[in-house]
Amino acid sequence: MNYNFYDYITTNVYKTVLYTGVTNNLYRRLSEHLEDSKGKRKTFAGKYNCHNLIFYEHFDHIDHAISREKEIKGWLRSKKEDLIKESNPEWKFLNDEIDPF
Repeated sequence: MNYNFYDYITTNVYKTVLYTGVTNNLYRRLSEHLEDSKGKRKTFAGKYNCHNLIFYEHFDHIDHAISREKEIKGWLRSKKEDLIKESNPEWKFLNDEIDPF
């Protein structure tokens, strides 16, 4: 059986804030971040308008995804920027590339 888990990094339109998360449904989670940024802003991502996807990784096992998320969250911003640049050197917003299914 295939399982899908994702670590991801989102940012605001100015790319000044980075948010790292983990989810089993990337499309849904990005939609939730967007809705929160337009609404009550209850989360960090909502408060700082971090709904623009700039990096993600796929995992088959949740424990691997959670471990990697914790690792990335512990990094300095400069190391996170290097990770993003490896796969997305232009920091292009990737939201439209995510399949809703």
